[in-house]
Amino acid sequence: MKDTKTIYEQLGGTYREEKGNLVPDVELPEQKHIGKYGKMHLDYLKQHRRGRYSALLGEGRLNAYLSEIDEQAHEMLTSLTVELADVQGIDEHLKATDQMRWVQMMNNVRNSAEETVMRKLILA
Repeated sequence: MKDTKTIYEQLGGTYREEKGNLVPDVELPEQKHIGKYGKMHLDYLKQHRRGRYSALLGEGRLNAYLSEIDEQAHEMLTSLTVELADVQGIDEHLKATDQMRWVQMMNNVRNSAEETVMRKLILA
């Protein structure tokens, strides 16, 4: 007797019946949120690291990878911002006494931290 299983079934796949039709039981991998930095890294991969992009996509790991990059970037940005602000003496006293100066200095610190994150993590 000939085996009447489909290739999908031979590979371990199963079906369920919906309205008289057999539908393959497949699940998509969990989709995690990808923020600003994950999307920027995705663009970088597509333009400059096509092999890595294709491999991650083919293995079904692209979304998780980009989500992890985004999380690492936010953590790095936060720690660098705190560290640079501390080194430059930007504190609550400055905020209370000269708010405009504090905003200017914090913007500079944040921009410097973001530039470092971009160079070391997003465009690497």
